[in-house]
Amino acid sequence: MQGRNDERFSAIELSSEQCAAFRRDGYLVVGRTLTSEGLAVLRSECMDAWDAEKTGFDPDATWLQNSLVVDIHHRSRSARSFYFRGPLVDVATQLVGPNIKGATSQLTFKMRGNTMPFAWHQDNGYGELDPYNAISTLTALDDTDESNGYLWVIPGSHLEGQLDVGGEVTVETKDSLEEVAVTVDESRALPVPLSAGESLVLHCLTLHKSEGNRSDRDRRVLFLRYADADAVEVYNDRRPRLGRLLRGTTQFDAVRRFESDLDE
Repeated sequence: MQGRNDERFSAIELSSEQCAAFRRDGYLVVGRTLTSEGLAVLRSECMDAWDAEKTGFDPDATWLQNSLVVDIHHRSRSARSFYFRGPLVDVATQLVGPNIKGATSQLTFKMRGNTMPFAWHQDNGYGELDPYNAISTLTALDDTDESNGYLWVIPGSHLEGQLDVGGEVTVETKDSLEEVAVTVDESRALPVPLSAGESLVLHCLTLHKSEGNRSDRDRRVLFLRYADADAVEVYNDRRPRLGRLLRGTTQFDAVRRFESDLDE
C-alpha cells in the first residue's frame, strides 16, 4: 500500500464491512490518514497557500469564494504527495475500482468569522462525471464539530441518483464558482464530526451540507476527489475529466499525459 512508506501518512485498508457500509450509506469515516507530523506539515503548507490568496471574510461573496482554494497540489508539495500516493488512493481503488485518477484537489476552509452556511448539494452537481462512482474525500486539519461547522449528510441519498439542480451546469458556471443547492428532507440528516487528521469519504451523489463557523476556531479541510480513470464530464460534451493517472490504465491519452511530469 502506498501510504506505508511515508511517515506523514497513515495507511488505510478498508474491511469488507466498511466497503458495504459505504455502498449502503454513501459515506464513511475511514479514520486517521495523517500522522502528527503529516498534520503539522500540511497545516503549514496549506496555510501558506491560503494566506497568499485570501484576505478576510467577505459577507457579499459566495461561500465558495470565501472558502475555496483550488489546485492545492500545485501549491503544497505535501498535499501533492498525499493526493498522488497517500492512503486515500488505496481507499479509492477499493471503492471505485482499479483504474483511478485524481479529479480535484482544493482547500475548503471555513475560518473563524465565516458564518456562511454551505447549502445541501451533491458534489457531482458541481460537475457531473460519468461513471457515477467518483468519491470526495475530506481530511480534517482541525477538529470539526457543531460550533465550527462540521458536515451533515443524508445516509443513502446517493441511491436516488443525480438530482436536477434547477439549471444547466456548464463549464462557465462551474468556473464562476456559482453555488449549486437543492431542497431536501432533513429528517434523516446526521452530523459527521471529525478529529484533526481523520478523513471522511463521500459518494459523489451523497447529499451533504455544513453550517457556518460560529466558534473562535478555524475549520480547515483538505478536499480531494478521485474518479474512474475513464470518467468524462457530462456538462463538457463528455470530454475526459483531466487528472493525474494514479492507478491502472485509461483509454485517454490526454489523461495519461496530464501532470505526468509533476514530481511527488
